[in-house]
Amino acid sequence: MGKIKAAKHKTSKIKASKNADRYDLYIKSVQDPDSEVKFVRRTYNKMFNKEPRTLREDFCGTGAVACSFVRTSPENRALGIDLDPVPLAWGRQQHLPPLGEAALRVKLMEGDVLHPGNEKFDIICANNFSYFAFKKRETLAEYFRAVHETLNDDGFLYLDIYGGPEAMIPQLEEWEYDDFTYVWDQDYYDPVTGDYRCYIHFKFPDGSKMKKAFTYDWRLWNLVEVKDLLYETGYSEVTVFWEGTDKDGDGNGVFRPVKKGDDAVAWIAYLIAKK
Repeated sequence: MGKIKAAKHKTSKIKASKNADRYDLYIKSVQDPDSEVKFVRRTYNKMFNKEPRTLREDFCGTGAVACSFVRTSPENRALGIDLDPVPLAWGRQQHLPPLGEAALRVKLMEGDVLHPGNEKFDIICANNFSYFAFKKRETLAEYFRAVHETLNDDGFLYLDIYGGPEAMIPQLEEWEYDDFTYVWDQDYYDPVTGDYRCYIHFKFPDGSKMKKAFTYDWRLWNLVEVKDLLYETGYSEVTVFWEGTDKDGDGNGVFRPVKKGDDAVAWIAYLIAKK
C-alpha cells in the first residue's frame, strides 16, 4: 500500500501514537475506496454497456476496495488477495461486520497474485502502485498475463501510476488531518536500477510519531513501460486517464481519457487495460 498524496479529508479522534492504528490511519489518509469503485463501475459501464458484477482486488491489504464494491449492489461479489495475513485479519475484523449479509459475498484470501486461481472477474485492480513491488520486467509481465487469464472476456485491469521529475527526488511531503499528520517520505531513488524506497510516517498532536508505519521497496516504473508491457502481454486496448488541475494548478481528482499528458512535475494517472 502507498500513495504520494493523501485522500480527501476525513475526520479523526486520534491524539497520540499510542492509541493509533496504522491501518486505520492509512484508510483515513490514503485510501478512498468508494471513489475508486465509483470510477471503475462507471468506466466499465461505458466500455461494455452493463454493470460489473465481480471484482478482484490484488495486493488488497485490508480489502477496503473489495468491501466497497460489494456494498454497491446485492449482485456484486469480490475477492481480495494479499501475501500478508496481518492486514487481511484486520480487514476481516473491521470491514466485514459492518457489511452484514453482504460480507458473505466478499472473501479476503492470503495468496500470491501471480497464482490467483482459475476464477474469472469483470474487474481486477492493483491499487496504490502495489505492482511496483515487481522489480523485474519478466515478473511484471508474468503478473499481467496471470490477470489477463483470469479476466472475463468483457473485463479490464485497473492500475494507478505516478511519476514526474519530483517522483525521483528524495523529499518529505505532509498533509494535515484533524488529529494527525500524514507524511510521505521518498527516501531513495536509483536512476540506473529504478530501485525506489519510500515510507509513510504519522505524527500526532502530543508530539509523538509513528515512524515507518509502512515501508515500500519498489521499482519506479515509467508509464510508457507499463503501457507497452500490457500490450505485449495480450491486452487489446490500454487507456490512460489523466488527472485534471484546478485554478491553482493542483490535481482536482477528475480523471479523463487522454492521448497525451502534460509536463507536470508530479502526476497521477489511471490505466484501464481491456482484455
